Amino acid sequence: MKQHVSAALALTALLLGACATAPAAKHPSAEALQLHDEIAGLDRAMFDAFNAHDAAKLGTYFDDSLEFYHDAGGLSGKAESVASLSRMFVQNNGIRRDLVPGSLHVYPIKDYGAIEVGAHRFCHQENGKDDCGVFQFVQIWQKKDGNWKITRVVSYDH
Repeated sequence: MKQHVSAALALTALLLGACATAPAAKHPSAEALQLHDEIAGLDRAMFDAFNAHDAAKLGTYFDDSLEFYHDAGGLSGKAESVASLSRMFVQNNGIRRDLVPGSLHVYPIKDYGAIEVGAHRFCHQENGKDDCGVFQFVQIWQKKDGNWKITRVVSYDH
C-alpha cells in the first residue's frame, strides 16, 4: 500500500513540476489579430463564391502561379483548378463548403503574406441525401501591391 501511495505522490509531484515549467499561453499582438481577421474575411468571401458556384469569381482569389496539392487528386495549376471547379458546379449537386468553427489559424510570412490553416466541411446531395466530409487545408496567401492572392493550397485528409 505504501508503494502505491509513494508512486502516486511521485507522479503528482512530477505532473505539478511539468505544469509549473510549461510555457505561458501566447497573447496575439494587434497585428496578428488584424492579419487573422483579414485572412478570415478573404476566406469567407472566397467560399461565398464557392457556395454560389461561381468558378470565375473563385478564380480571382488564385494567383496565376497557383499550385494546388490535393491528396486524392494530385497537383494542378490555376487553369486546371478553375476548370475542375466549373465542372463540379455544372453537376449542380448543391455542393457547399463551411469552415469548421474554431479551426482557422493564421500565421504571418515575413515579407510575403500569410499561412492559413484550418478544417472545412463539404456537403453535397447524393441519392437524395447529404453526403458530407471534413477535410484539412493549408493555403498560402501572398500580398502584392495591396492585393491578396493564394499561391499554394494543400488539401488533405480526404
